[in-house]
Amino acid sequence: MQITELLHDVRTGDRDAMNDLMQLVYVELKKLAKSHLRREFQATPLDTTALVHEAFLKLAASEHPSYENRAHFYGIASRLMRQVLVDAARARQAEKRAAAEEVRITEVPDRAPQADRSVLALDDALNWLDKTDPQKGRLIEMRYFGGMTAEESSTALSIPVHKVRRDLRVAQAWLRRELAGQNSRT
Repeated sequence: MQITELLHDVRTGDRDAMNDLMQLVYVELKKLAKSHLRREFQATPLDTTALVHEAFLKLAASEHPSYENRAHFYGIASRLMRQVLVDAARARQAEKRAAAEEVRITEVPDRAPQADRSVLALDDALNWLDKTDPQKGRLIEMRYFGGMTAEESSTALSIPVHKVRRDLRVAQAWLRRELAGQNSRT
């Protein structure tokens, strides 16, 4: 059975179709997870398998999934992986704040890992972009979290591919400036 047919069955409420779908897309989801973990999220305790499983649990828990097509499904799965990583970073930050124990200065490491901060900064920037220009936010998400090409994004959003490329360049430049500004403020 093809992915598109399974997505249709999932939309109609067939829970067995979700399991069949996961068997078909598991390898691709692992590639997406590896990409997420390789980029900004090096300090996470999750590995690719755990990240895929967490995203699958969120996908399976969805009451009324509305996956339009293969690209849309991968985009949603990728967004869920991003949420899992952001939630993990927030939880680690909360643990650090809660651990207000006295520590001798000799026990403090020279350099603390900054990955949690960069994950949260990226998430904040993308959330702001989503609010101010949802299309550019969606394009960034499709490209970097969904691994979609400009052509695939063009098809999914029904906009010309030259507009996708232009908007992506603008969004990428804005995102780089925003993250550079946040890094200089920390």
